[in-house]
Amino acid sequence: MGERIVKELILEGLDCANCAAKIEDRVSALEGIRSVSLNFVTKTLTIETSEGQSLPHLLERTKEIVRRVEPDVTIQEKEREPQEEAEGSPSVRKILLLGVGSFLFLLGLLLPLPPWGEWSLFLSSYLLVGGGVVYHAVRNLLRGQFFDETFLMTLATIGAFAIGMLPEGVAVMLFFEIGEFLQDLTVHRARRSIRSLLSLRSDFANLLEGEKVKEVPPEEINVGDLILVRPGERIPLDGKVVKGSSSLDTSALTGESMPREVHPGDEVLSGSINLNGLLTLEVTKNAGESTVAKILKLVQHASAKKAQTEQFITRFARYYTPVVVFAAVALALLPPLLFPEEAFHDWIYRALIFLVISCPCALVLSIPLGFFGGIGAASKNGILVKGGNFLEALSQVDQVAFDKTGTLTKGVFQVTQVVPEDGISGQELLEYAALAEVHSNHPIALSIKKAYGNELDPTEITHYEERAGHGVKVFARNRQILLGNRKWMEEEGIPYNRTESPAGTLLHMAIDGKYAGYLLITDEVKEDAKKAVHGLKRLGIKKIVMLSGDLDQAARWIGRQVGVDEVKAELLPHEKVAALEELYREPISKGKIAYVGDGMNDAPVLARSDIGIAMGGVGTDAAIEAADVVIMNDEPSKLVTAVQIARKTKRIVWQNIFLALGVKAFFLLLGALGMATMWEAVFADVGVSLLAVLNTLRVFRPSVRI
Repeated sequence: MGERIVKELILEGLDCANCAAKIEDRVSALEGIRSVSLNFVTKTLTIETSEGQSLPHLLERTKEIVRRVEPDVTIQEKEREPQEEAEGSPSVRKILLLGVGSFLFLLGLLLPLPPWGEWSLFLSSYLLVGGGVVYHAVRNLLRGQFFDETFLMTLATIGAFAIGMLPEGVAVMLFFEIGEFLQDLTVHRARRSIRSLLSLRSDFANLLEGEKVKEVPPEEINVGDLILVRPGERIPLDGKVVKGSSSLDTSALTGESMPREVHPGDEVLSGSINLNGLLTLEVTKNAGESTVAKILKLVQHASAKKAQTEQFITRFARYYTPVVVFAAVALALLPPLLFPEEAFHDWIYRALIFLVISCPCALVLSIPLGFFGGIGAASKNGILVKGGNFLEALSQVDQVAFDKTGTLTKGVFQVTQVVPEDGISGQELLEYAALAEVHSNHPIALSIKKAYGNELDPTEITHYEERAGHGVKVFARNRQILLGNRKWMEEEGIPYNRTESPAGTLLHMAIDGKYAGYLLITDEVKEDAKKAVHGLKRLGIKKIVMLSGDLDQAARWIGRQVGVDEVKAELLPHEKVAALEELYREPISKGKIAYVGDGMNDAPVLARSDIGIAMGGVGTDAAIEAADVVIMNDEPSKLVTAVQIARKTKRIVWQNIFLALGVKAFFLLLGALGMATMWEAVFADVGVSLLAVLNTLRVFRPSVRI
């Protein structure tokens, strides 16, 4: 396989969900396309191919398909992240045509007119209201496109005119256009809710060049540059505070309303708002790698990974409309032909009702909008979900496994006890421990170096060896230093002090093969860890376990504090994967299993689980990349919120499915029996679409309680 190449096209003016499904289906059939996804909400068509294929040729073929299905769409190649788009007001021309057409329609209903007068008023009203629909239907028909909504509405309304039902013909078109107009408003509202996330991005950065301040685009700033952030401005890039103190509004990133105080040395994230002080920041990540860029990329591309429900409905709609159309033709012709006493007029009218009802827009529009709305609602709560498929899977979780350090605990370690042996002093023991960890950035290593407090010379280390899950072996000052857990001592054959502490981690040290003592490192449980576990249990999660690489006694002590059902400790990364596999084999496991972690060693088990959830604030890049969901504020209780949003989204999606199919099936039956009118058929089509979209908008305002 060649190199993966992804190209995005913006389809401006794409307002037909059914047409969007057709475009996606036809582009996916092109030779050389690995995958394709059309995000109707953001109007973004994403195609993936490989280096061996001709990208310009595939793009041209794709554009031809788009132009055939939707000739009025403007196609733009996406070369950079889009800026926030202004949602224009509804077309004044369309409002005017609907107004005048409605007035003429009412005149035709109310005034006593001769036949030619009725024809004049109703035909004028019809052309004003539905002229655009008829034009699109004829144009699509000449291109060989059947079974779209414009063709169905045109055929039904012209059929109504042909059998002398003038008011019904105009009413169908009038209410169809009004319904489409209202539906467009609700879709635009949903799009604005998603695009509001783009306000996280700052359009400029104040670059410090000596004593001068220069306003430049964030893309031109390099790592290590100094930038100035004034009160009221949004932080454009991730950085470290080098001067000044302030309060930051991080609600757009974390969903938390409480301001965060920052001082020199603190890390700050792009997308936060500086509330009061003047800050000088040293940039730590360029624009493409900043927190805000990752958030926008994740949210904008999330719908490329579609949920199973969404994929099923797309396939269902592909066959549903043609079946209903052929059923309508059979309904119009077979009864009068088989039973001479039946009138063609009556059965044609019933068939026209079938045609009006058959458009599947309520399904193909509201369902992807529902999942995208759930992703948007989660992001506003500081939870990034990387796709509709992961949101749907999250709603099915019945077991959760937590990492310990940095997930249920703060990961902020302190050396609380230094116990030397064999004639060495406590300060010497601490100094040798700090020297052994001089190259490490692990939280425990940082706590040891902080406790020592003095500068160390890394060049004193002549040999450094790290053993995952055990410890380190270094040569410094002509001495061999071993620092690690009891397994490290046992493997090296060194007798050690077997004192155990339930409150933390013991690190044992040996110098030149002789035991020198131990350090007690303690970690603090996060304030909301217990609330997270209890909240998950209230949601019906059947089993909650903790998988830790820490010592068994320390891990169990934390497990008892937060209330997990089971603790598995002293696990190496591959052993965590094996422990997760055991959960899959248990009879209790019928739903999905989620794993929550933050470290580099969590990446394998995050990737193996059904739903990998990473702590985004303290988590490593490897963990965040491997995860399917990222919690931005490092609060494990956000998992409860995520599950609630996922379940609410799924409920709304299935409500829309039953609403659309149920109402359509009911009116199809009434139409076949001659008990439904055109007016009711319009409600079954446009009305249900509108109700489904309005129902979908509820997910943007989730009522989350923990």
